[in-house]
Amino acid sequence: MGDVQSVDATDKGGLVVSVNIAEIERSTLRKVHNRIIPFIVVLYIISFLDRVNTGYAALQMNTALSISASAFGLVSGIFFIGYFLFEVPSNIMMHKIGAKIWIMRILVSWGIVASLTAIAQNVTELYVLRFLLGAAEAGFFPGIILYLTFWFRARDQAKAVAFFMTALALSGIIGGPVSTFILAHVHWGGLQPWRWLYILEGIPAVIFGVITLWVLPNRPNDAKWLTQEEKNWLLGELTREREAKLQRHSMSMWKVMADGRVWMLTLIYFCLVTGLYGIGFWLPQIVKALSSSYSLSTIGWLTAIPYVVAGIGMVLIGKSSDRSGERRWHTALTQVVGAIALVLLGMTTNAWVSIVLLAIATAGIYGFFGPFWAMPSLFLTEATAAVGIAFINSVGNLGGFFGPYIIGAVKQSTGSMTSAMYVLAAFLIVGAVLTLLMRQDRAKGMATDRSSVQQ
Repeated sequence: MGDVQSVDATDKGGLVVSVNIAEIERSTLRKVHNRIIPFIVVLYIISFLDRVNTGYAALQMNTALSISASAFGLVSGIFFIGYFLFEVPSNIMMHKIGAKIWIMRILVSWGIVASLTAIAQNVTELYVLRFLLGAAEAGFFPGIILYLTFWFRARDQAKAVAFFMTALALSGIIGGPVSTFILAHVHWGGLQPWRWLYILEGIPAVIFGVITLWVLPNRPNDAKWLTQEEKNWLLGELTREREAKLQRHSMSMWKVMADGRVWMLTLIYFCLVTGLYGIGFWLPQIVKALSSSYSLSTIGWLTAIPYVVAGIGMVLIGKSSDRSGERRWHTALTQVVGAIALVLLGMTTNAWVSIVLLAIATAGIYGFFGPFWAMPSLFLTEATAAVGIAFINSVGNLGGFFGPYIIGAVKQSTGSMTSAMYVLAAFLIVGAVLTLLMRQDRAKGMATDRSSVQQ
């Protein structure tokens, strides 16, 4: 841990006691992780379920409302137009108002809109409701990424983000079986099961939005579960990082959107998200097409398999990136792995080989997130990160519009998914090339040498 093993600190009674810095570091990071990460994982599971459950609803909804493949692609993707328009303003408001109040607002509003999707009577109404859902949810993900920078040093962020984003995998593991169970068994009040799917999966967002007010502290100073020594250590570490970035990267809040590195990260994220949601929204229908004999419950369980593999991969890749301090190659290679699996997926007709390739592709795509979202904080200060992270996420998430739409258009014109898989793979390869063109920044370089840490 360096040469400095302990310092003097004053306890509540005014006595001078010896404090072991290494132990304070371990206890602080452990408490922050255990108190913050599990809860935001639950929030993101709820968020992602409400975002992609349209893919499961489509198993019944598309027939009930006479929705074509291309129209369903637009239904899935139009969410991201509303998301794009309101993302940056939302993150600026969170930085000004405070994390827990603004996150609560986002959760409650999206939960209400998600449940109201059940009233849609035609595809036009679905377009409107999905757009409103995107507007309501705008700011949640970049807000959480910004929130993590309030609690984790640069060298710890890839692992923290990777743990947070295991929610994507967990939502797939949970969402498939739960959503198809609702579709198969919930017919209450004569309402179609796909309508109950929207209602039942929208309610938890409202409930947990209210709980957020009591669970998430805004900043380390507000954390009653940290001792004063732990608060001092954590704030000291974060302050040193912030000051180092200010000296090396002096940038106004709005100039961040003209920064070439921000634009490069945005383009990389666009390419990745095109693949992510291209697969995410269509996965239930891809699995259904593997065999006409699959029941709804079988489809639900089979769609969970890729997410189990992805969850394990995310954590391992995030840990590897933090351990080495390397972000660029970790980010690029995950995209290459995803692309290769998608190309091979387009070449096979074997159901079980297809499931394996879907698992590899999903693991590659999801493994990207930990090292990637640790990259902006290497050069953005806290104030500019509020804008920069939101900008990267909002513009990049337009790939969430493009991916599902292009799959629907290609499927409708060709009658198969093969060409669509190749298109998604091409986007991942472009993202990998752009990643390797970026200047290398290492988390170790931004971190303060542990031997110089003082209480």
